[in-house]
Amino acid sequence: MALVNPFLSPTRTSLPLRVSAPPKQVLRWTLCSHSSKPSSRSKHTKSSATADIKAAALVDGEADHAVLVGPTSEEDRKGDYDWTQEWYPLYLSQNVPEDAPLGLKVFDKQLVLFKDGNGHFLCYEDRCPHRLAKLSEGQLIDGRLECLYHGWQFEGEGKCVKIPQLPADAKIPRSACVRTYEVRDSQGVIWVWMSRKTHPNDSKLPWFENFARPGFQDVSTTHELPYDHSILLENLMDPAHIPISHDRTDWTAKREDAQPLCFEVTERTDRGFAGWWGREKDGSMPNFLRFDAPCVLQNNREIVDKNGEKNYFTGLFLCTPTGQGKSLLIVRFGGTKRSPLAKLFPKWYFHQNASKVFEQDMGFLSSQNEILLKEKVPTKELYLNLKSSDTWVAEYRKWMDKVGHGMPYHFGHSTISLPKEPAVVEHAPAGLVAGLSASSPAKGGIGTMHAPNLANRYFRHVIHCKSCRTVVKAFQTWKNALTAVAVALIAMAVLVSGRQWKALLLASASLCSIGVYACSTAIAMNTTNFIRTHRRL
Repeated sequence: MALVNPFLSPTRTSLPLRVSAPPKQVLRWTLCSHSSKPSSRSKHTKSSATADIKAAALVDGEADHAVLVGPTSEEDRKGDYDWTQEWYPLYLSQNVPEDAPLGLKVFDKQLVLFKDGNGHFLCYEDRCPHRLAKLSEGQLIDGRLECLYHGWQFEGEGKCVKIPQLPADAKIPRSACVRTYEVRDSQGVIWVWMSRKTHPNDSKLPWFENFARPGFQDVSTTHELPYDHSILLENLMDPAHIPISHDRTDWTAKREDAQPLCFEVTERTDRGFAGWWGREKDGSMPNFLRFDAPCVLQNNREIVDKNGEKNYFTGLFLCTPTGQGKSLLIVRFGGTKRSPLAKLFPKWYFHQNASKVFEQDMGFLSSQNEILLKEKVPTKELYLNLKSSDTWVAEYRKWMDKVGHGMPYHFGHSTISLPKEPAVVEHAPAGLVAGLSASSPAKGGIGTMHAPNLANRYFRHVIHCKSCRTVVKAFQTWKNALTAVAVALIAMAVLVSGRQWKALLLASASLCSIGVYACSTAIAMNTTNFIRTHRRL
């Protein structure tokens, strides 16, 4: 996955590249063919360094061992884990609507997030205790969450405070309350503690050191994606695919840069893994990758400039499982120094570019999701993980071997547990209902311009992004205004008799038409899916 990082310069640097000291090293496992001792692995260096490995070259078991990642040991499969006793990223706090509830999911648990009258974030089970209607389809009245089915209202710790149909002399039943979940607003992200049996463990709440540094700035986006969060995480921790899948996506990737990579695993625990990586030809590993349970991935780099000043850069990926074959991703790229070139572009440009990058991968990842569910076998039976490109992917699936028994379902390297509950397919409304749904504050749509559809960029990103919704609405307003002005100018040009006036009016109408085209282009960039055009090399 190759999002444009607006904080890093696209030019190469000869400065020493480091990151802050890694955590206590539990192990040190280096995979880099240039540092290998002469052996069968060195003998097959060329094969291990490319993805173009012919079947005939893999007949030799020794060659396989040199190139491919090995199996999980029985000891590595042990672990105690409960997926509910974790903090899950729900939403960027800046994008939570002020005037409407927000429906979200973690695995198969449906939640509703909203701000009460005091500006505090509250999270309930997205189910009215009356007749199971979705509270996220309701509304906020004086800071209370109202179910739009019969008007029951809830506040605070899920207490029901109003039932319109209840007789005046009757008391509200104690059982008329909704289940609540603890949430925290930390570093601009809303996190939810999914266990209702244990108190929140604040020591598990993620804290990102670089984001707390003076002068640190970030560009954050949210994306709803049609594939499992484990496949999404695989994709995000796979630097080898970037030159190929995202070839010529702005200035970030070129397919001729595809090459073998080096990896050094420095930590492997029940909570995740971490290590260094870099390009083999550079002879260094300047990037530090860390995966932390349940779904947090970050890639850090420290750059020391010629004056000895340290600058810190982070790519942070918060991947929430939102059901079988679905996930919600919060992407945050930031640094203590920003590329001057990035300052020339508006924020929405980076947002739409991020959407484009995900669309470039979507076809591959959706099909991968389908095959995993269809084959019903561990990934070691399906994947050919190369040591020179897929080390992090193999580490992640092996971590799933340790903790998968404590998840609703999982696909590990050597183990598997299939979903016990069938996937729930929520059918989108149609016709007038779809139009009204798309124009409500909670959905953030614009009339009937887009019907709810996860295959649509608008509903994957824009409805989750307050700034992009504002930008699209502004461009739409300017487009309509400029169109009206252009029509009026053309009508005036027809009516006036002087040639100079005609020329002036028509020239002004042309400028307005150019503005209409520019606004239409900006709207399309924010709402239209990327279509891959294959290049002939």
